[in-house]
Amino acid sequence: MRALEGGVRAIQLREKDRDTGEVFRLGERLLAGARTAGAALIVNDRVDVAMALGVDGVHLTRKSLPPNEARTLVGPRMLLGISCHSLGDVREAVDGGVDFLVLGPIYATASKAPYGPPLTPEIVRRARAFCPLPILAIGGIGPERVPEVMAAGADGVAAISAVLRAADPAAAAAGIFSAVQSHRRPTGA
Repeated sequence: MRALEGGVRAIQLREKDRDTGEVFRLGERLLAGARTAGAALIVNDRVDVAMALGVDGVHLTRKSLPPNEARTLVGPRMLLGISCHSLGDVREAVDGGVDFLVLGPIYATASKAPYGPPLTPEIVRRARAFCPLPILAIGGIGPERVPEVMAAGADGVAAISAVLRAADPAAAAAGIFSAVQSHRRPTGA
């Protein structure tokens, strides 16, 4: 919740090891905080919990429901995102009817190690060449790496460790948010 004080515009409820009731109760608390801060709440993988809470979106993993099936359930108003770990995944996302994708890991990070070696900003550049969807880069990204991924074509970044492990999560989030704002491409670019 402290990250919301730093200007975070969306938070993701990402609890893979909790039961449904726990995820739902945590989601209720997070939703209240997100609404107060004017931020979106996106639930990871759990379409049922996202629908029950009436959150802003659901983020699919590579093992989730197919995007078209999830879209049928959540309808057109709920944001639908998906994790991508290759250019093939990006192509599937474009064809799958999602609203945005999270691409990575771009740099080495412990939380994304199971997804393979870092993809580097070059994959963002290559994905941007054919992907009309918003691309959020993830994996080892702090404020110092934002300029490189934004220059490669990312529309924004997703951060986990850089915020959650920081001594001051609000300040860490503010630094990343400021870096993204400073390096956004002009509209229509």
